[in-house]
Amino acid sequence: DHRDLHSFPTRRSSDLQSSRRAGDPCGDVVEHRRGASATTLIVADGIGSGLDAHVAATLCAARLFELLERDFSLIEAFGGIVGTMAPVKADGLPYTAFHVARIHTDGRATVLSYEAPTPVLIGRHHAHALRPRVIGQDNAVIHEAHCVLEPGEALLLVSDGVTQAGLGRGLANGWTVEGVCEWVNHALADRLERRLIGSMVHQQALRLWGREHGDDCTAVVASCRRGEVVNVLTGPPANPRDDAAVAGQFLRMPGRKAICGATTAKVVARAAGLALRVEQVSDSLIAPPAYSLDGIDVVTEGAVTLNQVYNILDEDPSRYGSPTGVTRLAGLLRGADRVNFFIGGAHNPAGD
Repeated sequence: DHRDLHSFPTRRSSDLQSSRRAGDPCGDVVEHRRGASATTLIVADGIGSGLDAHVAATLCAARLFELLERDFSLIEAFGGIVGTMAPVKADGLPYTAFHVARIHTDGRATVLSYEAPTPVLIGRHHAHALRPRVIGQDNAVIHEAHCVLEPGEALLLVSDGVTQAGLGRGLANGWTVEGVCEWVNHALADRLERRLIGSMVHQQALRLWGREHGDDCTAVVASCRRGEVVNVLTGPPANPRDDAAVAGQFLRMPGRKAICGATTAKVVARAAGLALRVEQVSDSLIAPPAYSLDGIDVVTEGAVTLNQVYNILDEDPSRYGSPTGVTRLAGLLRGADRVNFFIGGAHNPAGD
């Protein structure tokens, strides 16, 4: 039942955000960090617009992540940042309204909000605003909300440019959180793809504002899905008598599969009674050979391939060039939430 949270990696930031004035930096900033046990998502809304608001929001997000990296609890870090906002706000200087969502891999989620719109839970068939409890802190008010996300469900976080859209332009109170929920519910009834909800909420807010936007607008969706598991087998067992057992264990593992090493691939093919095929040689002069085996996503040469994957894994995939066994394995690993390595103990003369 492994889960992992995924916040719109396939959508461009321009689909989810817009600045009040064309050409100005957006005063809303979105940042997220993924760890082994949880994803942390920050939506910071620098009050006002333009460069000053953008700088205030950027500093807020950076400071919050810095405190979290120093092992402050979520509420301690959040409260520490909120505590710095009151005097800044009193002096009339740019400050930041912000959300932080901590979503664990089992679906448990906590959202803390300071002067930001109520977060929305998008269920399988219905969306509703969460009911936060109020935490008083000096001259500030923090809202804390909890929920549990099942695969296929999501959290929607917006800046007040979205909930106030249409204010003074036909909507007495703006779009409001309730209005956003109603719109999302219609979208769910019309079977709109969930991955499009964030960008469509953003676009609807812009339509409600009309030609002149009243504020920066941001809508971000963090959706819960099953984690993507990749199993990589490289090197045969030290004892050939274990070949069938290791191959069987590898083939039974849930998730996608990659084999690195021609000898290793032959071991699996023999144990499973399958035919190992050599793919057409790549045009690349440096790409190692690739193979194919029924039921296995990627089959490549071993040590050289793994070394090349290590070298390109952090590169932009658009720079990979023509597909090879190396780029296919790199793509598989980049899309994984969890990677299981099966490393054989057999001696490899080529490594001497």
